[in-house]
Amino acid sequence: MRIALIGTGNVGRALAKAWAAAGHDVVLGSRDPAAKEDLAKELGVPVVGLAAAAEHGEAVVNVTPGTESVATLRTAGATALAGKLLIDIAVGFTEEPHGLALSHPGVSLGEEIQEAFPEARVVKTLSTMDSAVMTSPDSLEGPSTVFLSGNDAEAKTQTATLLTDLGWPPSSHLDLGPIETARGQEHFAHLFMGIAVSTGTYGFNVRVVPPKAE
Repeated sequence: MRIALIGTGNVGRALAKAWAAAGHDVVLGSRDPAAKEDLAKELGVPVVGLAAAAEHGEAVVNVTPGTESVATLRTAGATALAGKLLIDIAVGFTEEPHGLALSHPGVSLGEEIQEAFPEARVVKTLSTMDSAVMTSPDSLEGPSTVFLSGNDAEAKTQTATLLTDLGWPPSSHLDLGPIETARGQEHFAHLFMGIAVSTGTYGFNVRVVPPKAE
């Protein structure tokens, strides 16, 4: 599959490298691709402009800072995103006197992206874990859960295939339902930070444990 990651931070780099290793045709989208030549050489993945990336991808992956995501995707172009799988991984934060706060407390960023780009097929996933775990689920001591939220069943099936290519077996996938359920994925960020501080590591994930069969 042709995959375009919009954003060149740690998450984008990790996913680009992993999906390229799995055989996908991957590009990274940047506002200033000329300044990312060393990154392209390091990863072995082209870095192109935002519009060129969106045009390239059959699947477009939002790995931009959540407070900037909608504006950045608009720069990439609504026409280029129409009809495509748009995977949203971002969570937005603002600095408040009491600490970090979600920039989308009422509705999720995933919902805002779906509203801003109604012809795209938005799926929220991978937003409840660190980038190292996203691409190496087998680095954990046991199986864990990756969540999917979105309105389009086919888009979630395509996303599930891409998750499997990262090492997430189908048994680890949990479809939460429509895009509104992305709120839960994003609000988990507060608990994630609490766990990280308590354990001293970001290298963990959660697992949904079902009740015992009667």
